[in-house]
Amino acid sequence: MSDSSGNIHEFTVSELSFSLKKTVEENYPYVRVRGELGRVSRPASGHVYLDLKDDKAVINGVIWKGVAAGMKLRPEQGLEVIVTGKLTTFPGQSRYQIIIERMEPAGVGALMALLEERRKKLAAEGLFDETRKQEIPFLPGIIGVVTSPSGAVIRDIIHRVSDRFPTRVIVWPVRVQGESCAAEVAAAIAGFNNLTPGGAVPRPDVIIVARGGGSLEDLWGFNEEAVVRAAAASKIPLISAVGHETDWTLIDHAADARAPTPTAAAERAVPVRADLIFTLEDLTRRQHQAARRQLQDKRNAVISAGRALPKPAELLALARQRLDAVAERNGLAIRRAHQDLSAALQAANLAMPKMSEVVARARQRYETIAARGRQTLKAGLMMHRAHFERITGQLSPGMILRRIGEARRRNNELMGRGHGAVRRRSGEARRHLSAAGQLLTSLGYVNVLGRGFALVRDNAGQVVRSTKAAPAGTALDIELADGHVPAIAGKGGKGGKAPKGAGKPAPKPDGEDQGNLF
Repeated sequence: MSDSSGNIHEFTVSELSFSLKKTVEENYPYVRVRGELGRVSRPASGHVYLDLKDDKAVINGVIWKGVAAGMKLRPEQGLEVIVTGKLTTFPGQSRYQIIIERMEPAGVGALMALLEERRKKLAAEGLFDETRKQEIPFLPGIIGVVTSPSGAVIRDIIHRVSDRFPTRVIVWPVRVQGESCAAEVAAAIAGFNNLTPGGAVPRPDVIIVARGGGSLEDLWGFNEEAVVRAAAASKIPLISAVGHETDWTLIDHAADARAPTPTAAAERAVPVRADLIFTLEDLTRRQHQAARRQLQDKRNAVISAGRALPKPAELLALARQRLDAVAERNGLAIRRAHQDLSAALQAANLAMPKMSEVVARARQRYETIAARGRQTLKAGLMMHRAHFERITGQLSPGMILRRIGEARRRNNELMGRGHGAVRRRSGEARRHLSAAGQLLTSLGYVNVLGRGFALVRDNAGQVVRSTKAAPAGTALDIELADGHVPAIAGKGGKGGKAPKGAGKPAPKPDGEDQGNLF
């Protein structure tokens, strides 16, 4: 036993490990392995470390950074995949592993199962509710597009927008497949929302997330949670246009609107300018037609209503008749008022005393007051004289002179008061006389003659009050404001000759009526 062991080559640990590594790599240059992804780790280096397992064994796997960036399928725990790569060992930990260069799902069913599980999870959180979806603006001023800047998608969108309604388009370039696709798309949606309105880069009014068609693996980045949550959180209305009409991704459920193709998304974002112009012209034409129709209907209604109304002449006939009746009543009322005024004036003339009587009464009153004043002065003087005579004998000459001076002053004072009283009473009588004269002047018939009336008397000086009192041939005297005019009744002033004495003013008997005015 000891002899046989001495012939065995002695390896160091490193030599044995690297020998095993070489043997494994030479015998298994490329392998395809099917299994379920277990632990998936992504350190800061960018490499991906994972476990590939089935129900009986586990093998470690590594995806180098450069390969992971170009993979269409993102490794996730629980996903069943088929990987292609080289088998090798890791001497540092004495284990073998597969260096994965390609990864594909083990079947569409596995991806669909994962997609359905994720859809249910996000739907349970309310990210797909219709109540939280925003309305797409009818005519956005700026359109933000999240897509690849080098593909045909962006050219189709810009071309379609220019054809329909030229609008400013801002492109946020992203990768639309691969390991970094989801992170870039989510960052682009958030970046558009973080723009300030009116800033250097204006904030768009609507966002289009677009990509051309592809396999389920190619579109997998738009099924990632980060993209779905960014679309659901967008404050700007978002249109999803990923793949063809039959392709559905989770971002389609979270977006505010879904378009089957990128071109359809452009059509959904802006209307057709020519259609808008046609619609506007059609609405304007219809508005004018409606206005004309309403105007015609109103005109017909007015004409129909006018036929039921009476003619203007008929409407005014009754009012004209009322006016004639009122005018006739007014004429009668004026004549009656004139007659009443004449009667009142005659009554005032009869009731008014003669001017001579007024003056006589005023003079008599003045003389009475003056006589009373003289009598009062005389009585006072006599009283003082008697008193003086009584005390003359008792007083000395000096006292007498003083008493005389006091009496003289008192006498002067009384005389002054008497004269003042006489002047006041005389002034009051004079004012009363002046007021009576003014009243006589205003109520006398002379002022009435000045307004165009006339006073007619016969040859005897009697006032003529009716035509019966002046038969034809009667000589009359007509008194006007500025004089007298002779006239003969019934002759009309033609060929007649005024009788003798007709031109002289008739005497005015005192206390008699001054006559009627015509």
